[in-house]
Amino acid sequence: MSYLSELAALTDELIDAVAAVPKTQKQKLQSLRESTVQSLLNQSFLRTNQFEVQNRLTGLVERFRIVNREPLGNALEQRLDALKPHVNDFTPEVLQFLLELSDKPAQKSRLSDLERLKEPEKDAVPKLTWRQIAKEDGWHQERGLWKILDHAPSSDEEDYYEREHVASDVSIASSSTASSVPDDAPRTAQDLAIRLPGGEELLRRILDSQGWRNATHDLDPDGRQKKTPITSLQLLREVVFMLRGLPTSLFDLACKPVSDYVLEGVSWQTYAALANTFSECGRKLAPLRIYASKKEKEEPLLQVFQDSLQRALQAFDQELTAIQGRFVALRKDVIVSLVAMLAELGPSLAPLYVLSGIVQQVHRERNTKAFRYLELLYDAVGMAQMEGSLDVYKLLGTIFLDCFQVYLKPIRFWMEEGEFLAGDRTFFIGKSSARPQLHQIWEQQFHQLVSSEGVLNAPRFLSPAVDRIVRAGKSIVVLKHLKRYYPVADRMKAEEPPMEFAAVCSDGTSFAPFSELFGNAFNKWIQSKYHSASITLLDILFDSYGLSRAFDALRCLYLMSDGATSDAFASTIFRQLDNFNTGWNDKFTLTEIAQEAFSQCVAGHRLSADIDQRYIADSPAAARASVRNTLPAIRLIYHLPWPIQMIISPAEVKGYQTMFVFLLQTRRAIYLLKHPLLGTTTTPARHQSTYYLLRTKLLWFCNTMMSYLTTLVFAPNINKMDEALQHALDVDDVGEVHSKFLDRILSESCQGKRLRPIRDCILDIYDLAIKLEDSHQAEMARLEEEQQEISRLSTFSASQQQQQQQQRRKTRAGRTASLYSKTGLRVGLDGEEDGDDDDEGDGAAGAVKEEKWKRSIMEDAHARGNNKSAAAVMKEMHSDFERHLRFVASGLRGVARGSREDAAAKWDLLAEMLEGGLKEARHVF
Repeated sequence: MSYLSELAALTDELIDAVAAVPKTQKQKLQSLRESTVQSLLNQSFLRTNQFEVQNRLTGLVERFRIVNREPLGNALEQRLDALKPHVNDFTPEVLQFLLELSDKPAQKSRLSDLERLKEPEKDAVPKLTWRQIAKEDGWHQERGLWKILDHAPSSDEEDYYEREHVASDVSIASSSTASSVPDDAPRTAQDLAIRLPGGEELLRRILDSQGWRNATHDLDPDGRQKKTPITSLQLLREVVFMLRGLPTSLFDLACKPVSDYVLEGVSWQTYAALANTFSECGRKLAPLRIYASKKEKEEPLLQVFQDSLQRALQAFDQELTAIQGRFVALRKDVIVSLVAMLAELGPSLAPLYVLSGIVQQVHRERNTKAFRYLELLYDAVGMAQMEGSLDVYKLLGTIFLDCFQVYLKPIRFWMEEGEFLAGDRTFFIGKSSARPQLHQIWEQQFHQLVSSEGVLNAPRFLSPAVDRIVRAGKSIVVLKHLKRYYPVADRMKAEEPPMEFAAVCSDGTSFAPFSELFGNAFNKWIQSKYHSASITLLDILFDSYGLSRAFDALRCLYLMSDGATSDAFASTIFRQLDNFNTGWNDKFTLTEIAQEAFSQCVAGHRLSADIDQRYIADSPAAARASVRNTLPAIRLIYHLPWPIQMIISPAEVKGYQTMFVFLLQTRRAIYLLKHPLLGTTTTPARHQSTYYLLRTKLLWFCNTMMSYLTTLVFAPNINKMDEALQHALDVDDVGEVHSKFLDRILSESCQGKRLRPIRDCILDIYDLAIKLEDSHQAEMARLEEEQQEISRLSTFSASQQQQQQQQRRKTRAGRTASLYSKTGLRVGLDGEEDGDDDDEGDGAAGAVKEEKWKRSIMEDAHARGNNKSAAAVMKEMHSDFERHLRFVASGLRGVARGSREDAAAKWDLLAEMLEGGLKEARHVF
């Protein structure tokens, strides 16, 4: 058979076994066959490396011998040798599969388990034991047979011989009467029967009382089958047997009434209605008895539920036995009432009906979890309480809490030891197969197990407490990594509140809902396990690892809470930018600057800096031309201990970095506006007034933004965070408080995605401050050059007149005097020029750089102004400021009104602060 034909045949068998598509649906069967064949042909899985498998098995044999399991290693080696003659193409895959299934074979393997793999001997005759022989021959009932006889002579010896003589006579007589029976003939029940006086009459009466069971059913004159009449007592006993799950003559195996009988003195319709009523009771109890009689499940939760059902049925059977006992050996007349018995059994049947419905519902559902019984029991207890059925409420509540005690075992082990209970498959927490880094243990190592629909693998009523259960166990795990965990046996164990029905639902709480009673009791139970580990971990984080100091350091570095240190760091950067110095943008130099500036608030070894090359400008002039250039490239890095990183994640540090850049940009604008270049006496008053007006407005805007951030954003949120930290109970609470704090300050400071246009407009206003100072400095440089040119021209004119006067003197004086005068003048001029050259040489280094800086500023200012006049440039910048300010104020107002966020009130307040600048009288050019 070819490969394709063999593959097609195997594919057909696979589809028949898995899909079970009817043969009539040929089109669906054909499409399914084609897709399966294509999937098998296009698979990309490589074959197992047989050499690697062999090396692993050889290493396993050596490992067994190293750990003193030499018999186990020899057994494995013998079986590998025995396998060699039978090796085929699939042997490496099978061995690889077995190796993957193995779990710590050196510790868990037992040599005795190999005996179970041996096949039982064929035609093996079971061994005959003396116990079986004694049971068959009746020895186990004859206790006196095994008594030790006293053979010592005594005064009773004559009596003994007399008894022996009498016994021998009896035996001779019996042997003579049974001489016709062979000695080896087996004894029957008649031979073993005890002959009592009047016993035959009693046996006859018993057979007569049960004769209705085997009565023949003749036909009446109409051709219908006659029905056998029965008494009320007989019907009652049959009903009792049927309710106990026993076979009866009046009811079949499905608990349906047999139509061959009728109650004496009652019509057939009345009897049928009464029998059907009891039949319905039996049919409801049948699924419960079937489930309770099955072999116990592997899951402990199902075992305890099955045990609870058996105890409930046993209590019901005892009640049936008590009813039946009232009608045995009657000594006086007793009224037999089936209706009264049904009313008496009603309270006991009601909870059993509910349990039977739960069993049937779970049986109808597919792929149910073991805790599904708990959910249905929880709902049933609440419903019984609402209906006022106290007996049902107590029984179902007791069963539910008994089952819940078993479900608490893996939860208790997790919350006390931080580990999973071996063999448990009902727990709702899973562990990641990958080993995360230490600071990621809290977030990534453990996770809640959910289904494909996103439903948690736990009972619904546990949902409010699931997070605390997970946190308690994770706290234990972290404490173990910190070497601060002490086992429960070594530390004071908190008293665990009982989770029994008498404690959860006491007598004085009958009017409280069961859900509330259970929730309060379970919360106390959780608190007894949860509080200790969580508080211990928080104390270690705050006291030993300085979580509070870490928060203060982040505020100082990124939120610039210390103005002096922040100004020292920012001013150094700004001076380097203004001096066109490119040496500062090296990460080592920047780290040195940051450590020196922030040395008073943070530890120097934890602080470093870096440069993001994506934001570095192409030239020094472009670096200082906008707050969007170079400043976002500065990265401050504060190295936190790994326990603190569980709370302050790298993603949150990016949020701090965003605030740091925005504050640095704000300080850049303020730095330029606070160091203006003063004008000269020749500077036009019009230019001076325009410049100072625009500078004042820009400085007002920058100071308003800085005041808003420090007093209305940072300070209230920091106080709110500190208050919330006082009430935090675990790491997640602290992390949530910190995350909310960071989200609030980012949102309120207009750093969110929704307010990005407004943030960009604010940066445009900051850029106007740079443009204003550059334009003003360019204009001042231009006026200075004009003043120097005028001074030079006036000096040149005065020198021309002086030369004419000297020429007249030269003509009157002699040639010698004229020559001397000319030489002396030249010497004086030359000396003066030489002195000037020396002065210029002394300050050449600073003058060249200053000239280059002024020339670059002037060229950039002229390029932005398109060679416009200073007044026109100032007017244009003033218009841009008014337009940007109006956009920021109106945008904040609109977003605040259309948003439901908590930050909307802050946005509206900032808009009101900025609108104050729009209400002032505008400058008229």
